[in-house]
Amino acid sequence: MKKQTTRLFTSMLTLGLSLALIVTGCAGQKQASPSPEQPEQEETPAADTPAEAVNVTVMLDWLPNTNHTGLYVAKEKGYYQEQGLNVEIVQPGEGSTADQLVAAGKADFGISYQEAVTQARATDIPLVSIAAVIQHNTSAFASLKEANITSPKDFEGKRYGGWGSPVEEAVLKAVMEKAGADYAKVENVTLGIADFFATIGRDADFEWIYYGWDGIEAKRRNMELNLLMLKDLDPALDYYTPVIVTNEQHVSEQKDLVKKFVAATAKGYQFAIEQPAEAAEMLLKNAPELDPELVKASQEWLSGKYQDDAEQWGIQKQEVWERYARWMFERNLVPKMIEAEKAFTNEFLPEPTR
Repeated sequence: MKKQTTRLFTSMLTLGLSLALIVTGCAGQKQASPSPEQPEQEETPAADTPAEAVNVTVMLDWLPNTNHTGLYVAKEKGYYQEQGLNVEIVQPGEGSTADQLVAAGKADFGISYQEAVTQARATDIPLVSIAAVIQHNTSAFASLKEANITSPKDFEGKRYGGWGSPVEEAVLKAVMEKAGADYAKVENVTLGIADFFATIGRDADFEWIYYGWDGIEAKRRNMELNLLMLKDLDPALDYYTPVIVTNEQHVSEQKDLVKKFVAATAKGYQFAIEQPAEAAEMLLKNAPELDPELVKASQEWLSGKYQDDAEQWGIQKQEVWERYARWMFERNLVPKMIEAEKAFTNEFLPEPTR
């Protein structure tokens, strides 16, 4: 869950959407036209004959984890089937991202991040966020207790282990300047996708993690960490991560498909909110390679974060999109300011229950 942002930030600018041709499975395919020998006939299907399910592809951002539980719940509980959808959940291939494939129409939906969607739209890639998986940014700068890093001021003279993305440098500079610290005194160490537990305290003094996974695992290991949550360091850094995305064509031309998908997905996440233990088992059924105890502990914690203080699961606020887009633009992380109202929509979310 930690290092995936790299691929999103770097590949969106350097790889063409032609890579998207490696994946197929887009929903809403038209039926073949009748041959000249077999003229089209109008037939009324029998009332008890179910309509053929529409094939839908959802591409993850990374390996399956508790950010994705609602998708697997919706599939296991038959919520997609109830909406007439046959949903396949897939992982991105080497050298491609969910953003690229969704934007190109080679996957119908995908898991992304507000920062990646902002980057995409600033370069005229037609991604649209249709639901926030988690309401608040749960990522943090993490360090071992003995490193005595309790504020961005303490980053001075320390080694930051990251994945080499421009956004990391921008975030570090911003939070350190706000604390009156000198970013030039930080040593940046590129770790790539190295494991946090293998590198923290050895190769780096502090790293950027998702608390819902690495933070929970550290707690399970009785490893004492100092955590600086990004949302507490700057309001602009309390953005939506992750989000569910589709492309503009789906939003404008396949509204019924998107509405059905979001309705079933929202039901899946609502189940995970209310029944985290059972939801964790459904994730493990589909990803048996995961550590069961970590998944259960992570799910218990994250189930309270999906909706958090929002009116309903999935809802997004324009002010959050505008605030972070402006933050990125001011730091030259995007070439132009985006139209925030076009980057996301709440149109397809089900009506909130009272």
